[in-house]
This record gives sequence, structure tokens and C-alpha cells, in this order.
Amino acid sequence: MTRRDLMRGAVAAAFPIGRVAAAEPVGPVMAKLSAYLSEAQGRALPPEVIEKAKHHILDTFAAIISGAQLQPGKVAIAFARARGGEKVATVAGSNVVCGAIDAAFANGMLAHSDETDDYAPVGTHPGSAVVPAVLAASEQLASDGVRFVRAVTLGYDVANRIAASVGGQLLNAEAHKSIHSISGTFAAAAAAGSMMGLNAQKMRWAMDYAAQQASGIAAWQRDTEHIEKAFVFAGMPARDGLTAALLVQAGATGVDDILSGSDNLPCAASSLSAGYHKQHF
Repeated sequence: MTRRDLMRGAVAAAFPIGRVAAAEPVGPVMAKLSAYLSEAQGRALPPEVIEKAKHHILDTFAAIISGAQLQPGKVAIAFARARGGEKVATVAGSNVVCGAIDAAFANGMLAHSDETDDYAPVGTHPGSAVVPAVLAASEQLASDGVRFVRAVTLGYDVANRIAASVGGQLLNAEAHKSIHSISGTFAAAAAAGSMMGLNAQKMRWAMDYAAQQASGIAAWQRDTEHIEKAFVFAGMPARDGLTAALLVQAGATGVDDILSGSDNLPCAASSLSAGYHKQHF
């Protein structure tokens, strides 16, 4: 008997209602999704999609630059400057070069500072979460433009699929959560994971860690200074999504299928009616 076995027995005796962790099979939705995510870098995009992606990327860069002059952006730049860290990634609109996670966070805040970032009717602001995460990852990895565009495009795809799968704007109205931050976290994780070349198994774990960080409540609507809104909509999901991908890249494992089995992502959105818990993958 190992020390781990002994401790497990003691915990089970002390807390009889607890459940012993057990592996659960990967469902067909997650199997299809993780393969789709991991194969994105090898898929050539149609010319019209590439052109549209470039427009959104440039639009987000413009939002980041303009946001540097506003209070949410100034706070984000000051935060990144104070944090320091390994100088591998740029905070646009400033002279700050810092760690990738802090750069993704700051650029996300900048991108949503003046509300000029893009928006999709399902309730997402993909650019302000996805582009900062991909930019930071690409700088750290010294990646090329093709990988950048493919990763961003994947992030936009995931943002809107996740939003639709948990009810879109109804998640805000009925559950008082923030679909913007939740969808952005998954999108940033998928996009950053794509930049890193994560395989299907690692993409499943990245989605798991994205789910554990999927947060945000509708209280941002009471933020009169707009700083919290920039944090919830963009800075937080960009940071958390990149963190999920970097954690898995560093060797972290997790739950193989956060979309099915016990305590899954749809269960977490159970305050919405079951009719809105659809699979869109």
C-alpha cells in the first residue's frame, strides 16, 4: 500500500459522501471538436475568409491603439508595466514589453476600452479576447503570419459556437452571467492552443482548463468607469484562455471531456432551460 492509497482511504472514511475520481469516456462531440481544433493549423482557409480575418485583426489592432488613451487602457498598461516578467510580448500603444500572459491581459483591456472592437449577434466580442491571446502566443513562439491568421479564425469560430451552445445572450438575461467572457475564454484557449500546435488530447485539456476559468457575472453593467467591463469582456478571457493553453503545453493534464459526463459545462449553465443546451460543434 502506498502513502497515496492510505490517504485516499482516510479521506473516504472521513467524507463518505465524496466521489472517487474515475476516467470517463470521451463523447462524440468532444472527439469531433478536439480533432477540429488540433487540425486547424493544417487547413488552408478560403481566400475570402483570410481577407475577412485580416480585416478583423486590423480592426482589433486599431481598437487596441485607440484604447491606450482611455482610462481602462491606462490602467492595463500600468498593471503590465508593474508586473514585469520575462520580456517576450508587446503591450500595444505603449513601450511595455512583458510576459505573454500579462501582455494578453493588457491588450485585451485595451481592445475593449472604447467599444470599437467587433461584435457578433450571439453575444460575443471575439476580437478583443482572441487577437490579444494569439498575439502574445505568437510573439513568445516567434510564429509566422499564416499561423497567426489561422489561429485567430479558429478563435472566432469557437467563440460563437460556445456562445450558441450555452444560450447566447440569454445567459446574460436569465442567468445573470457574462456570455462575453465565457465564450472569449474558450476562444482564446483554442486559438492559443492552435498557435502552440496542441494535439487533440491536449486541446481537450485546454478546453477543460478554459471551462474551469469560464466566469463573469452581469454586475459589469453597474461599472460606470468602464474598467470592469473591459476586464470582463476582453482582458480576463484573453489572459485565462492563454493560461489554459500554456498550462497544458507545460505538461498539465485534466478532464478529457468537459462537455459530457458528470459535472460538465452544459450542467454549469443549467439555470437556463434545457432547450438552450444545444451542441453546435
